[in-house]
Amino acid sequence: MHKLNSYQKHNKSVQNNKILVAPLNRGLGHATRCIPVIDALENHGFEPIIASDGTTLELLKKEFPHLKTIELPGYHAEYAKTGAFFKLKILLQMPRMFLAIRHENKLVCNIVKEHNLAGIISDSRLGAYCKNVPTVFLTHQLNILSGSTTALATKIHQYFLRRFTQCWVPDVETSPNLSGKLGHTEDPGIKPKYIGLLSRLHKKTTEKQYSLMVLLSGGEPQRTELEEKLRAELKKYNGKTLFVQGLIEPEQKMVKEGNTLFYNYMNTAQIEEAMNQSEVVLCRPSYTNVMDLAKLCKKAFFIPVPGEYEQEYLAKKLKRSNTVPYALQDNFKIKNLGKAHMYKGLKSVECAIKWKDLFSLFESK
Repeated sequence: MHKLNSYQKHNKSVQNNKILVAPLNRGLGHATRCIPVIDALENHGFEPIIASDGTTLELLKKEFPHLKTIELPGYHAEYAKTGAFFKLKILLQMPRMFLAIRHENKLVCNIVKEHNLAGIISDSRLGAYCKNVPTVFLTHQLNILSGSTTALATKIHQYFLRRFTQCWVPDVETSPNLSGKLGHTEDPGIKPKYIGLLSRLHKKTTEKQYSLMVLLSGGEPQRTELEEKLRAELKKYNGKTLFVQGLIEPEQKMVKEGNTLFYNYMNTAQIEEAMNQSEVVLCRPSYTNVMDLAKLCKKAFFIPVPGEYEQEYLAKKLKRSNTVPYALQDNFKIKNLGKAHMYKGLKSVECAIKWKDLFSLFESK
């Protein structure tokens, strides 16, 4: 549980101190990378209010049971069962998503008025802004990679970015960096603030308990598709394995099957301990996972979501730099894991986050 500290209890300099933190409900990465943001807000005298939907909201309720939460309507984006139809499925849903963004914006402006908010931090929720208060869009994607529609998708995305007061990118501006062309643009109209890597985890020196940690996340049906494939492949694996399914349910469940210990989900403290205790982490190359692995200096193996250009780009980028190997979901075999030890693994990009400077945007003058 994240507790209030003495700074928050006694600081009187922030008069209007309520900040809406609104992460997108798409996998768990947007939720988990907002955890250090929420912690930092509390540590600097602000009162975060969490607004989201689905598993993202449920996870943050478990992490911050003392904070007020508000449920927003979801975008209800659905994923194709095969990578070949990934883009088509997303394109067909665009009109409905635009309506959802417009509706979200009206709701958020009402929330601003009702709760007398000092500002908003939106993690990838395009409608979570209001012209009456300072707003931040948190993203690692200034460019949207989507194959032949990259230029159009990026133009639409940047149209929404310009509606926010500031854009924070969890990376460094210079090279080497983690996000590559995702988080770096030559468009002079976009002026991002590079804030450094966002991770809820900390590196610790500990004895290794697991040969392999499987960390699942992402939307359905692809999360289930990968879980079923990995369960079958793990029957041929002799190493001790910890398998986190990425299912946010009311109660935590633990089941042991052979050499594998299954958890439906883990909280931050458990994930931190387990990842530090694992030799190799097998997961999706979501940007949040990449940041977490870099923070812990871990060796990993990636399986991108079929058809998701962002994850395929990150996987290829990190393989080219001899950092982390990957395999396509349909082609993965458990014997591929041996390649992880031949790569150098992820390393942290050092850049201390200057929260006080960032949060000055919300302070009353």
